[in-house]
Amino acid sequence: QVQLVESGGGLVQPGGSLRLSCAASGRDFSLLAMGWYRQAPGKQRELVARITSGGSTNYVDSVKGRFTISRDNAKNTVYLQMNSLKPEDTAVYYCNTYPSVRRYWGQGTQVTVSS
Repeated sequence: QVQLVESGGGLVQPGGSLRLSCAASGRDFSLLAMGWYRQAPGKQRELVARITSGGSTNYVDSVKGRFTISRDNAKNTVYLQMNSLKPEDTAVYYCNTYPSVRRYWGQGTQVTVSS
């Protein structure tokens, strides 16, 4: 069983930055591939970025060059650094394993990009 708690969201102007954190507890975090997902109003949840246990990363095209996923296994935490934010990045952001596991979804953290 894994428990995941997201934090770090907020209201930011276009072009601004935010850093999201996901604190994990439960099974051995360092062995898990992790992902950041988002769901915008009226849209399906999508995978934004993922990171393997070994640190390899992958991004959806819309965030490449702007977002960076990282992990600190000593702290059982995965991060999403978001730069050059755009209004279309507005969504609730969630972390989960990759592939995602239904029972691991948390409350997410709201990111709103608006002037």
